[in-house]
Amino acid sequence: MAVENYEAMIVYSVKESEDAAKALVEKFKALIEKHGTVESVDEWGKRKLAYAINYETEGYYALYNFSSEPEFPAELDRVLNITDGVLRSLIIKK
Repeated sequence: MAVENYEAMIVYSVKESEDAAKALVEKFKALIEKHGTVESVDEWGKRKLAYAINYETEGYYALYNFSSEPEFPAELDRVLNITDGVLRSLIIKK
């Protein structure tokens, strides 16, 4: 199978704490490394959201650049959608 390049922007909740968000950043970095190669993880940190999501006005942003098999991004999206602490996510093929 061909390996494709992807970019994932994930916004984590900071309701619990910023450390909890950083732990999730590492958790998903490890998950991506298990199924592909992480080129970079660009942590933008805590920022104000354009609009409230689940009554939260701030989120912890992280941008992942990675390459993997074409099937993995769908699985990553599924896991992101069922993980507490993830407000929003978007995965695109470069």
